[in-house]
Amino acid sequence: MKWPLRSLHRLSDVSVNHTAIVDNRTRWIIAAGLVLGVLVPSLAQAQENWPRFRGTNGNGVAADHVDLPKTWTKTDHIKWAVDVSGWGWSCPIVWGDRVFLTTVVGDEKNTTPNKGLYLGKGVRDPAKGTHHWLVYCFDVNSGKELWKHEAHTGRPKVPRHPKSTYAAETATTDGKRLYVLFGDLGLYCYDFSGKPLWSKTFEPKKTAADYGAAASPVVHDGQVFVVYDNLESSWIASFDAKTGNERWRVPRRETHSWATPLVWQNKIRTEIVVPGKNRNRSYSLDGKLLWQFDGKMSNLVIPSPFAAHGFCYIASGYIGDAHRPTFAMRPGASGDITPKGDYQESEFIEWYQGTSSAYNTSQIVYGDYLYTLYDRGFFTCHDAKTGKEVYGKTRFSPSGSFTASPWAYNGHLFCLSEDGLTYVLKAGPKFEIIERNDLDELCLASPAVVQDKVLIRTASRLYCISGGGKTSAGD
Repeated sequence: MKWPLRSLHRLSDVSVNHTAIVDNRTRWIIAAGLVLGVLVPSLAQAQENWPRFRGTNGNGVAADHVDLPKTWTKTDHIKWAVDVSGWGWSCPIVWGDRVFLTTVVGDEKNTTPNKGLYLGKGVRDPAKGTHHWLVYCFDVNSGKELWKHEAHTGRPKVPRHPKSTYAAETATTDGKRLYVLFGDLGLYCYDFSGKPLWSKTFEPKKTAADYGAAASPVVHDGQVFVVYDNLESSWIASFDAKTGNERWRVPRRETHSWATPLVWQNKIRTEIVVPGKNRNRSYSLDGKLLWQFDGKMSNLVIPSPFAAHGFCYIASGYIGDAHRPTFAMRPGASGDITPKGDYQESEFIEWYQGTSSAYNTSQIVYGDYLYTLYDRGFFTCHDAKTGKEVYGKTRFSPSGSFTASPWAYNGHLFCLSEDGLTYVLKAGPKFEIIERNDLDELCLASPAVVQDKVLIRTASRLYCISGGGKTSAGD
């Protein structure tokens, strides 16, 4: 259930707001700019790599590419597909020619993850038998397994959510090293050849309703940031990316939060934004609390924050709560910014909507619009700069349920259902489904998008899909 889940600033507005709708002539101009070095390297990097949950900026928006697919099946437009043993809802990440993915394989039969909404308690006992926590590396062009490493072997010590797995967190990389988090177990670092460099073991804690951990790590400027909210002793900590040494650790008064943090590089400073049921907070890169406010967040906080148009978007939408807020935050806040009256009385809240957030999925801003994909198969659109509703809840047809967060490229939005059906929508102020692409298998992980490739993880396979021709997935 918890998967999950930075801004390029000046150039992010170019890449997100305009390349989504440009014509071929404009794309050609942008491409020429890249060749001539007119644009800074960070934009080129975003085209080549997908280094964390929801991509370089944590927003699910990929760079346009003429050969990115709009349609596919289990056999058509499949560049390659590989079987992945065990269970995991961590998302694939990509750097250069390498794809990284985690999974956990149990030696005994246990309760398997299932789809749909589950509003009760987790699987109350840890899974039976010895388990193997595995890290995979594949070649992005062929699907060939380059290496596999067993990070840990043993019996699970904590239960999990019925929809989740013991490999819920998405790994991250800075292009130098790979950082793998198994939330109730520890943080593991590898070089790109698969050599273990360091590891940090975490003491597992009891989590709300025995759901387990799930917030993914993020890396920035030599630090790996990890958030572990639980019922006993919640914290956010920084680990030195090269050595694994703990740089700082700050307690958090939170118990029901699973969102992946955002390193928000705004026009004023770089900060770490972490939502929470009690308080939404921002920390400096050395762990000092910068600002906080009581957003009256929903009972379970899962969507991950992201940045666009100079704002940071924070949301939570537990399906059983009446208040399911979305906040568009301005940079520069300090101290407690909780307003005494309406939220928009705060000078640092650009706009606020009280019932606009989803439960599991993170929202996406593409162009001038903020889109929300709801777990029960609805979609809404708001103006990203003002919060004004563009269109209200519209149901997908055929109906579906969703856990994976939406993504976007080439002027289209993509929504992957738990049944493996991807709905392709035309971006803009009108709800319009133009394609439906079926992989016909349980899917809860969000994809990775690099160059002309979309990487989708199903319950048993990792697919690499490309629009550059029709190939076969094989047996």
